[in-house]
Amino acid sequence: MDLRDYLSVARSRWPLILACGLIAVAIAALLTWRSTPQYASTARLFVSTQGSTDDVGQANQGGQFSVQRVKSYADLLTGQEIARRVVDELKLDENPKALASQISASSKLETVILSVTVTDPDPNRARVLADAVAKAFIAYVAELETPPGKDEATIKATVVDPASVAGAPISPQPVRTLGLGLVFGLLVGAGIAVLRETLDTTIKSTRQLEALVPAPILGAISYDVEAVDTPLITSLDTYAPRAEAFRVLRTNLQYIDPDIDRKVFVVTSSLPGEGKTTTAVNLALALAEGGESVVLVEGDLRRPKISEYLRLESAVGLTTVLIGKLPLEDAVQTTASEGLAVVTSGSTPPNPAELLKSSAMTTLITSLREQYDIVLIDAPPLLPVTDGALLAAQADGALLVVRHGKTTTDQVKLAVERLEAVGATPVGVIFNMTPAKGGDGYGYGYGYGYAPETATTKP
Repeated sequence: MDLRDYLSVARSRWPLILACGLIAVAIAALLTWRSTPQYASTARLFVSTQGSTDDVGQANQGGQFSVQRVKSYADLLTGQEIARRVVDELKLDENPKALASQISASSKLETVILSVTVTDPDPNRARVLADAVAKAFIAYVAELETPPGKDEATIKATVVDPASVAGAPISPQPVRTLGLGLVFGLLVGAGIAVLRETLDTTIKSTRQLEALVPAPILGAISYDVEAVDTPLITSLDTYAPRAEAFRVLRTNLQYIDPDIDRKVFVVTSSLPGEGKTTTAVNLALALAEGGESVVLVEGDLRRPKISEYLRLESAVGLTTVLIGKLPLEDAVQTTASEGLAVVTSGSTPPNPAELLKSSAMTTLITSLREQYDIVLIDAPPLLPVTDGALLAAQADGALLVVRHGKTTTDQVKLAVERLEAVGATPVGVIFNMTPAKGGDGYGYGYGYGYAPETATTKP
């Protein structure tokens, strides 16, 4: 994935990313609200060596010795021995281990200053504990640093800054916590979005199609919420974006094998529900509108829909001709307004595949090719049944309908393999139900429209 892909993921999945950010902020707010405020009180100690300071060299050696000792003292301060002494001194009910977890110590680099900090929900108690820890540590150092047989320790610790009562808690920090929660949530959301996009194998860009199908993309039909109620472009305004998209598709179709005067195309898809039938019907209507001599054949004998869309007789049609009960001329119907020639499916047969690969079907296609400039055959999807591949083998090529966001890369690959297995090839791809603004950053389906401006009358 390149930068453009990541930006596309952010645009398409921003609700998921935002939701993760808000959830993280809500969790951070809940934890902040339920957290007990903690106050910190700090005492500072000065560690020095005992003895004469008249000799400069001896003083320097003592200073270096103290610096080295401070590093070890920081660890001793957080140990359970100091905590036990404080518990005994103050007669606390607290466990020494628990008290030790409240103590922290630090020292500045190359100095003999040691800071001991105690955190507690009560600021006054934190001050008392910090002073008690400093006092216990001074006594402990004296014990450790007194050589055997001597009365005076070689190193001593002295309190230089007693602990004070904290005016504000060190935790929780609402602004910091909420800010970190938001950043963390957005990062998690972005990661989930990228992961879902990576695992999502549905076709969402023309670049994917170009890499999968050895055929040009003839057009893209944008998704229209009103297509369910008005599937045909003849019911739309002349300048409706969906109608314009099919005119673009009609124009591009003319450039496929331009040396062939009469062409036979199969319109199919990988699986049902990708819009192949409505695409075939609307493409045929657009061709008829453009003055082409075109016939639409309902080759999907399993789930015929063309007669329903165009309101034509379905009882007599392709199957009637194939079994020899009716001449082809009598089976051709013509739509009233568009003058589109249509051969509906006829009655549903028990053996669709056998009928479609019969010599009678070959003869019918040859006859239609001689009578019309373009023959469009609405075929069943390629993956569930073999009918579509059988029809494509008898045509000049297949127009593969791919639905945006539903058809997967594997399904497209298998569909192409089905065609190639019978010696047929896809001659064009129709990207169906694309968003007005596509993942590549431009309008796939020409969803912006380009109608004439409304004339205004000046007073």
